Amino acid sequence: MKYQKRNKAVVLLADGTIFHGKVVGNREGTAFGEVCFNTGMTGYQEIFTDPSYFGQLMVATNAHIGNYGTEKNEIESEGIKISGLICKNFSYNYSRDLADLSLEDFLNQNNLLAVSDIDTRALVSYIRDNGAMNAVISTDVDNIEGLKKRLKDIPEMNGLELASKVSTKEPYFVGDENAEIKISALDLGIKKNILRNLAKRGAYIKVFPYNSTFQDLSAFNPDGYFLSNGPGDPEPLTSAQEVAKEIIKRDLPVFGICLGHQVIALANGVSTYKMHNGHRGINHPVKNLITGKGEITSQNHGFAVNREEVEAHPDLEVTHVHLNDNTVAGLKMKNKNCFSVQYHPEASPGPNDAEYLFDQFIENIKK
Repeated sequence: MKYQKRNKAVVLLADGTIFHGKVVGNREGTAFGEVCFNTGMTGYQEIFTDPSYFGQLMVATNAHIGNYGTEKNEIESEGIKISGLICKNFSYNYSRDLADLSLEDFLNQNNLLAVSDIDTRALVSYIRDNGAMNAVISTDVDNIEGLKKRLKDIPEMNGLELASKVSTKEPYFVGDENAEIKISALDLGIKKNILRNLAKRGAYIKVFPYNSTFQDLSAFNPDGYFLSNGPGDPEPLTSAQEVAKEIIKRDLPVFGICLGHQVIALANGVSTYKMHNGHRGINHPVKNLITGKGEITSQNHGFAVNREEVEAHPDLEVTHVHLNDNTVAGLKMKNKNCFSVQYHPEASPGPNDAEYLFDQFIENIKK
């Protein structure tokens, strides 16, 4: 690659803190979102296309991004969902035989602004101390005051409903239509690998828009229900909470992941809260309190379920805890066919320690 002069760029945080870098490629632009970081050392393409990251500026903690390019089958949704990328060293060349595009070309195809040469160690350390907050990345480096004014108009993630931005507009099907198990899935920002995991276990899935009613989902005559992951605050998702309440009231098999897990908690009257900086990475330690075993998990969430309220609830039981901060990583209902986890058993990227949860869901349905 011949030398290419790149434009200056800035990362401006809501509290006025500024980090200086260079824009990736010969581009100009500005992007807003909540700044957060992922500690995974691999899997950047899956992370960038995960709908749960919608509305967020992603800081990559790995020192090098782009080394292995991109591959068309390693996406979790149609197109990139992050608002922008912040990294230290951006690799314009890649060395993997399976790759079909460089990361630069992939970002350009999706019109995504990326900033490199940022001191990401300092930035991540700052977020850890001060919490996730809104930010802007921009090549408009001579207009800091203007960027500050625009940044003030960006809504906070707390109270923000984003599932509607990433959910399917029309129902669609996944799997073998002759499969013995049928599942209705509420798409709050569903990842493709969740659907793959259900389909390979003999399920035929109908995926519904985020605002579908219980009547919509039950018209498919499913054997079980699934509430997906997704972005934003779970509290405004009153329609999804009503769906969960109806499923629980009828004691039908239901499984929730991440945002779906939070929706199930809210449906039971348990509150959620915005975390200081959330859990985002592929090596988060979780303990299964039922089996006593540990799991290394893939996580991506900025909200959590109130543990004290779960433990005080007569019908709920904490099944998994995050070993770094003792937050609720999983729960189940004592007398209903309902359970959920706050992490990603489908991984992608990440370890497969928790894939057994899909087997558990299928077994619950068969019972």
